Amino acid sequence: MTVTTRFAPSPTGRLHVGNIRTALHNWLLARKEGGRFLLRIDDTDAERSEERFVDAIRADLDWLGLTPDGEVRQSERFALYEARFEELRSRGRIYPCYETAQELELKRKIQLGRGLPPVYDRAALKLTDAERAKLEAEGVRPHWRFKLAHDAPIGWDDLVQGHKAFDPRTMSDPVVRRADGSWLYMLPSAVDDIDLGVSHVVRGEDHVSNTALQLQMFEAMGAEPPHFAHSALLTGAEGKLSKRLGSLGVDHFREEGIEPEAVRALLARLGTSDPVEPFVEPEPLVAGFDFARFGRAPARFDEAELKGVNARIVHQLPFERVRDRLPAGMGEAEWLAVRPNLHTVAEAAEWWRVIEGPVDASVPEEDRGYLAEAAQAAGAIDWADDPWHALTGRLKERTGRKGRALFLPLRLALTGRAEGPDMAALLPLIGRERAVERLRA
Repeated sequence: MTVTTRFAPSPTGRLHVGNIRTALHNWLLARKEGGRFLLRIDDTDAERSEERFVDAIRADLDWLGLTPDGEVRQSERFALYEARFEELRSRGRIYPCYETAQELELKRKIQLGRGLPPVYDRAALKLTDAERAKLEAEGVRPHWRFKLAHDAPIGWDDLVQGHKAFDPRTMSDPVVRRADGSWLYMLPSAVDDIDLGVSHVVRGEDHVSNTALQLQMFEAMGAEPPHFAHSALLTGAEGKLSKRLGSLGVDHFREEGIEPEAVRALLARLGTSDPVEPFVEPEPLVAGFDFARFGRAPARFDEAELKGVNARIVHQLPFERVRDRLPAGMGEAEWLAVRPNLHTVAEAAEWWRVIEGPVDASVPEEDRGYLAEAAQAAGAIDWADDPWHALTGRLKERTGRKGRALFLPLRLALTGRAEGPDMAALLPLIGRERAVERLRA
């Protein structure tokens, strides 16, 4: 069996962090098993689907490095859904219903008021042919439901949640098609999974009840169902479901200077007992991916943790990976010198300004004489090898200073900052002429 997974977003908005995590899990499983990762655009809702969101989904996956092995669009597969629909209708597994939304809501309220589960009562199945003909003659167009079999419980072994079981008698027959002929999610998704050979459906635990319904659809269509894995939902840093998570997506991450490698590294391990590690390349994440390591409790997403992972990723990025995002004139030596002090690649520009100057330095009055001597020493030392240690060595010998008293005034005068990159790496980049000028100033 070729492992085939699919990520199936609706192009009615931008991907958020929960969507991204689902896409990543599907991609990791397919890569680990040498299988296929498909992008399925669920654009059956013509009114809400927009092409700009389709483009955005593709761009976001590309930025994350989650390249699909193929793409399909549900809007181009209506003939396939129609054929399956007619097949199931002819066998009595899909039936027409004529209640209005208001009538259904009234039934629901009555059931709830009596302490009963709000399950559709199948009143449409009791209509005679004459009654249905009368309704249609009056212009009432039916919506369509899939008839659940009530003869046995629905169960499966979920790769994350363990064994799941549902009593179909406590579930409403799901609507699969609206009165205007448009499709709802349930049936087209199952039809696609069969047609595309999807072996594993990987999605959030909010789809667990959908899976119970779709398992009967697979059976009704004579197909072996895929394996299912329902990941626990994400919560915010405050420990509860957060509306903010719905607004965090690739645009936000890019604005914050987050690297795609950091997003992958965090979301791949979130919800497991494994430590989050700053892997620049995805291979270790792929090799270690295992649904058995995921817990059932909600996974906590913390932007502060993501930023911490991001800094550790940035500290590993080679010059070639960031060249196009650095200030003009900044080369590999400058990048390697400042890289250990960065949280984002964009911060490199600040240190480039420090190297190039001028700097705004504020030095205590009692250090002015010391810095004048440092300027004289900087002009006299050999800059060919290790000017920082040559400079501090000479000043230590001449002034008797050591530790913070020796180093801090020099750093303040040379960079305008009390901390930063290793001065042994930074001073050669500043150069003799600028260093002497700053120390004299």
